[in-house]
Amino acid sequence: MADPQTHRLFIAGRWVESSSGETFESVNPADTRDVVGRFQQGTRADVAMAVRAAGEAFPSWKATPAPKRGELLYRFGALMAEHKERLAHAMTREMGKVLAEARGDVQEGIDIAFLMAGEGRRLFGDTVPSELPDKWAMSIRQPLGIAGIVTPWNFPIAIPCWKMMPALVSGNTVVFKPSSDAPHCATLLVELMEQAGFPAGVVNLVTGRGAEVGDAIVDSPDVPVISFTGSSATGRSIAERAGRRLKRLSLELGGKNAVVVLRDADLDLAVDGILWSAFGTTGQRCTACSRVIADRPIADELVARLVERTKQLRLGSGLLDTVDVGPLVNAAAVEKVASYIEIGKGEGDLVVGGDRATGGDLANGHFFEPTIFSNVAPMSRIAQEEIFGPVLSVIPVDGYDEAISVANHVRYGLSASIFTRDVNTAFRAMRDFETGIVYVNAGTTGAETHLPFGGWKDTGNGHREAGHVALDTFTEWKAVYIDFSGRLQRAQIDNQES
Repeated sequence: MADPQTHRLFIAGRWVESSSGETFESVNPADTRDVVGRFQQGTRADVAMAVRAAGEAFPSWKATPAPKRGELLYRFGALMAEHKERLAHAMTREMGKVLAEARGDVQEGIDIAFLMAGEGRRLFGDTVPSELPDKWAMSIRQPLGIAGIVTPWNFPIAIPCWKMMPALVSGNTVVFKPSSDAPHCATLLVELMEQAGFPAGVVNLVTGRGAEVGDAIVDSPDVPVISFTGSSATGRSIAERAGRRLKRLSLELGGKNAVVVLRDADLDLAVDGILWSAFGTTGQRCTACSRVIADRPIADELVARLVERTKQLRLGSGLLDTVDVGPLVNAAAVEKVASYIEIGKGEGDLVVGGDRATGGDLANGHFFEPTIFSNVAPMSRIAQEEIFGPVLSVIPVDGYDEAISVANHVRYGLSASIFTRDVNTAFRAMRDFETGIVYVNAGTTGAETHLPFGGWKDTGNGHREAGHVALDTFTEWKAVYIDFSGRLQRAQIDNQES
């Protein structure tokens, strides 16, 4: 294989080496002999330089009219569309998801770029009538300053775009730290942002360890807003650090998402939705379905159909059109999934899968068989804890009320789904699920960029990605009053005539 390219940091509009002089490798999880590239091991000093560059760029970028900022987002989105196939192939090679899903990941980035570009001509505030005569009252949004963007590897194009696009269109500058499992995708993304014409210092990229680069961004007194997607444990740590400085913080964390299948459901449709949600991206999505809550009269038949279809899924490199399920992202992910399989054997019936997949072309990759446990109790560990792999637990229940109770009785509240032909039941579920996203007669994945994305409980801290509400993370509200009466009018006292 060709000698891998060494990539650099992007700071103040220049591609530079880290002050550490150290690099790390990103490898293909489908074949770890394939080194995707070498990347800079960033340091706190590199973060300080990036923050300084972002701070120097902020006044000019803030003063740039929002429609002009939006034009750069349109240009960037168009470049992503032009390079979609190249980005998708690079993504599959670096983090493993099958090519069709990688194309969808890139398309999410394109969609949010175009959506937020349009916000450049809106950025709505409110105008309201004043309680006093000859006085104007309104509210406006203004940027916070430098946004620290810390992203995971599983959606290495979509999630950075979900965060950076609203940050940038509203006038913030950015310091971006991607996962060390997907630095190449981040580098390609920033290369296109440079090509789109974002001014020097508006976007800065620092690769490296979370404990070094991520903590430095979170700890910086000059970074007033942090947006993070990742594990709940890391999110709590970031919240503690950010809280000491009263920073604005958006957390998108874990999930333990359920598909409820009632006795009147279309089982063929339910099986399609469950398999796609459970084993797409090899189960490595925060919205992945890891629990099926099945009405007891149809539970056995549903399990039988799921097992039959799961056995037909083909593992391998996501670059091959014949493959349905790619690898896990790294060796640690394989070990974690394997440990939960052992736990699950004591908590349910293992009906399919359950082993590492190492035969033939899979020998040099991080592959694991799609796995299903049946007859799982609602409070068992495999039904409560986020595994983040291709492991599905089927929980039998008696009717709608118990199904909703079981669905809601977890720490997380991101996504939920129900399969039923009864419209009244569907509307009850929309009301009753304690999740930020609800699907009816579809799986738990497939969010669209023009609606808010996020969850309840331990899934996050109340902020949302995507949709126009994403602007709330990166803007501060300012109330403005203009008195044109020509005299002092005293507000907030009793102005009512007796």
